[in-house]
Amino acid sequence: MKRRPRLYFSFRSPYSWLTLHRLRREVPDIFDQIDCYPYWDPDAKTNAGLAERGAELHYTQMSRAKHFYILQDTKRLAGQAGLAMAWPIDVDPWWDLPHLAWLRARREGRAVPFYDALVAARWERGEDICTPEVVARAAVVAGVDPDAARTAPEDAEIRAEGIDCLAAAYDDDVFGIPYLRLGRHRFWGLDRVDHFLAAWRPDADAQTDPTVAVPAAVLAGPAFDTDTAGGCG
Repeated sequence: MKRRPRLYFSFRSPYSWLTLHRLRREVPDIFDQIDCYPYWDPDAKTNAGLAERGAELHYTQMSRAKHFYILQDTKRLAGQAGLAMAWPIDVDPWWDLPHLAWLRARREGRAVPFYDALVAARWERGEDICTPEVVARAAVVAGVDPDAARTAPEDAEIRAEGIDCLAAAYDDDVFGIPYLRLGRHRFWGLDRVDHFLAAWRPDADAQTDPTVAVPAAVLAGPAFDTDTAGGCG
């Protein structure tokens, strides 16, 4: 049996937020149809666990110039999608917290409502989702145990599951977010969503041909950067 499509997403990335919005508009039950892996900048403890697995992040930090471009680009794209947006200010963020809390919520069968509560807090209200208070409030909204959510990084099993997700990203050559994989085909960035949908559901009304603008060597080879826009860490 072929593996299901995989989506690597991040609460940090505005393009990840817009990508899932686009996917859910086309496939409302997308969370049930694909395997989702959270991806983030890990703290020292998670990094140590990755090192023990012989894994690391392929992603490198973006420049200040790229950050400002993404700010303008995201506001433009959010407006086109009819989404209100408040750009959050990240000060010394601890990304393990919201992503591990999401894994904890998934164990309770509340992955989707908790995802929605976190992205609403971050992208609609500009809140700091890397704080226990905001995570706990999102958990209450989503029907998740707030204490379990805000203390998820202290749960050894959840921490190990997070390391598994990042190790899978390493094995799948993930270098930026959002990142979709369908068999041997990889799709990086918001502007590759239609290509992914056309490849995944060829009988649906696809807007684009999934192979357009993708060199044959990329489709046939192991892993190459296509340097597409609409993707970040």
